[in-house]
Amino acid sequence: MERRLPPWASGALGAVGIVAAWWILSVTVFANVGSGNTKAVPTPWQVAQGYADSGWEFYVRNFTVTLNEAAQGYLWGNGIALLLAGIVLVAPRLDGVVNQIAVITYCIPIVAIGPIILLILGPPKPGEPSGTAVFLAGLSVFFTTVVGALLGLKSADKASLDVVAVYGGSRFTQLRKVRIIAAAPAILTALQIAVPAAFLGAVLGEYLGKVETGIGPAMVIAQQSLNSPRVWGIALASGAVALAGYLIVGLLTRLATPWSRGAAS
Repeated sequence: MERRLPPWASGALGAVGIVAAWWILSVTVFANVGSGNTKAVPTPWQVAQGYADSGWEFYVRNFTVTLNEAAQGYLWGNGIALLLAGIVLVAPRLDGVVNQIAVITYCIPIVAIGPIILLILGPPKPGEPSGTAVFLAGLSVFFTTVVGALLGLKSADKASLDVVAVYGGSRFTQLRKVRIIAAAPAILTALQIAVPAAFLGAVLGEYLGKVETGIGPAMVIAQQSLNSPRVWGIALASGAVALAGYLIVGLLTRLATPWSRGAAS
């Protein structure tokens, strides 16, 4: 009988393989790529040393700012998206308008709208989150959540909707009693996908928002000083934070909608 490795063991082996490949490529293929003593692709050991040189306080200070901006944008973007999705179910004629708004927000290049938002909101005051970063974080999650919520709300069982209508229930009652429960798995999945999107939007907003503290300016300073171990360290830490948020929301999704897991199996 074939024995399979547990998921954690497979993940650990995959991570070890990626680090080994990275190390080998950094000392062979990319050994001479860079300028002067700065290597474009540092070894994992050099990145680890960079973490020690930068210190815990450096990452806490910058990540705290960016996570604050990402969290605000996440709440605003998803809140507005869910509100509009609910309005569409109560007033179906607005379906086309809401979908057009969602598509437009998805197609607008962030690098193009960022400077405009900066002019409207202005640069942040010292110690305050960047309004541009918050806006772009919210914009990054809007499309996914609107589409996921609408698909989930429209997937409700028609027989259950008819029962509510027979007993005199309105569209709002159908939304509250049937559609929200049916749409919960799709909505929570969209909210899970929105976690890394919000974080990325906040980082891009910091690039354009003239902020002094955060992942964006820390990355710019490291690039300008040709500190490739710090650049890689910040990038890897950002990916780890976004992945952690994604997994946490995914765990909450499984706990909140156990019936969807059973249906899928």
